[in-house]
Amino acid sequence: MSNPGETVEVTMENFDQLVESHPIVILDFWAEWCGPCKLFGPIFEQAATAFPDILFGKVDTEKATELATAFQVRSIPTIMAFKEKELVFEQAGLLPAPMLVKLIEEIQKLDMDEVRKKKAELEQPEA
Repeated sequence: MSNPGETVEVTMENFDQLVESHPIVILDFWAEWCGPCKLFGPIFEQAATAFPDILFGKVDTEKATELATAFQVRSIPTIMAFKEKELVFEQAGLLPAPMLVKLIEEIQKLDMDEVRKKKAELEQPEA
C-alpha cells in the first residue's frame, strides 16, 4: 500500500479495493503526453503531502484504459473524488492549487447521509 502523503497508481485491478478501504479517494486521470497533466502533477503531489489521511491515486489513461473507459474520461487531466465509496466530484481540466485545496476541504465536510438522500431523490421516477 502507499505511505501517507504519496500517490498510488490506480488500475482496474486495484480500484475497488482502494475506494472501499479509504474514506476519501481523489483520482487524477492523466497521460505522459498531456501538457496540462504535467503542469497539474506537482499540484496533485503537493495536495497528497498536505492531506496524508486521504488516498491520492493517479490513473495513467494509457495503461488503465479500461478504468478510463468505465468512467467515460474524454479529456485529461480529469479529477474524480470518492467519499465513502460514492463519486462526489468529477471535473476535467487543470485545477490550480488553491482550488484543489478548497475542493478537498469541501469533500471532507460533505455529509454523506445527505448526499445519499439527495441521490435517492434524484433516482426516484417522477409520478
